[in-house]
Amino acid sequence: MPAAATPNTSRTAPTRRSSWAEAAAVADAQAEVESGPEEAPAEVPSPVPASAPARPTSQPAASRRAVPAEPSTPPSNATAEETASAVPPQRVASRQAAKLAAADAPVSDFITSPGSFVRQQKPRPRGGFRGALFALSGGAINLGPGPRQREEDELGRRISRQLQGSYNTAVLSLKGGIGKTSTTVGVGLTLAEFRGDAPCAIDANPDSGDLVERALGEGIYQQASPRTITDLLKNIESVDSLTALARYMHHAGRLHLIAGEQDPEVSDSLTAEEYLRIRKLISGYYSVALTDCGTGVTHNAMSGILQSADNLVIAAGYAVSGAKRARSTLQWLAGHGYEELARNAIVVITDKDEVSSRVDKDAIEEHLSGICRQLIAVPHDRGVADGDLVTLDVLRPETRRAYKEIAAAIVDGYV
Repeated sequence: MPAAATPNTSRTAPTRRSSWAEAAAVADAQAEVESGPEEAPAEVPSPVPASAPARPTSQPAASRRAVPAEPSTPPSNATAEETASAVPPQRVASRQAAKLAAADAPVSDFITSPGSFVRQQKPRPRGGFRGALFALSGGAINLGPGPRQREEDELGRRISRQLQGSYNTAVLSLKGGIGKTSTTVGVGLTLAEFRGDAPCAIDANPDSGDLVERALGEGIYQQASPRTITDLLKNIESVDSLTALARYMHHAGRLHLIAGEQDPEVSDSLTAEEYLRIRKLISGYYSVALTDCGTGVTHNAMSGILQSADNLVIAAGYAVSGAKRARSTLQWLAGHGYEELARNAIVVITDKDEVSSRVDKDAIEEHLSGICRQLIAVPHDRGVADGDLVTLDVLRPETRRAYKEIAAAIVDGYV
């Protein structure tokens, strides 16, 4: 019995290529080389006449006609080198040329960037002529968003960017009644609208702050259980989860709030150390926090608030006294070890009382713009000026745009 053919184990390993197309082409060429030259098609026998007797299948092997093998066909146990040497020189040269052509051929775009075969879709326009044309044509005519919409989308992108860590913005002023708390609520609701994670607002005003009333409405807040920052401090050691913390929170949509103490005898007792304990707890569950401070920078908790703040919002109004107090606040901060906070502060001027035309708004803005990172004006809006519930739905588009600009500027200061 003839010995079994030894498997060919000397096959050369394929060369690593930089793309699938190159590797495939070289592998095909290598397989063709190793398999040897193509065998000539066997000669088709002539038809056997119907009268001719059939050839017996039991005919001895020695009497059968042997078909001579092609001289150029290598034995099955030949090595790769012997196989290659058995191929005619013309065919070897042709295959080498095919290899070079495959190596030099550009890689298909489908391999490198399959997304290039998909035509990018324009964003849908909202409102205006572009939005109306899109609606009337059933989406067949899409001019894309206009400049105003692109600016709004960019503000949304800045507000919603992902943050690594927890950040805190303090909102303060040296004078009451100029839009500090309404700014905190409006900006907090805007952050909640655009961000994937819910923001938190803390009422640290020692003068019976009304942050939660402005966010929920006084009627709803009175019906709710009186949970305040004082209650949270009393039980802070037992708060070990967001579920436990939620018992001391109020919710205006996705904006989570901690109410300030309403008892005048207790509200001024919040210390810097107590605030820092609250801030440390909040930082474990919220990436963005707003702290509504009192009027002034010298009450007990302010050193802890400023120590943990990543940036500041300074509230001001369109009045000479309001502008001077805002400037004095920044000067005090710069002179007491908070120069970085003062330089990167955002000054917000709210036209709460709709000042007369005699007030030079441009002069006031110029007076403040050079000593802060950004100055943003909030126009007069009854939804802010009435001192009651602040909701984004009832605000003017210009007011909502201003709150978006403030929220974007705040997040810009975190990254």
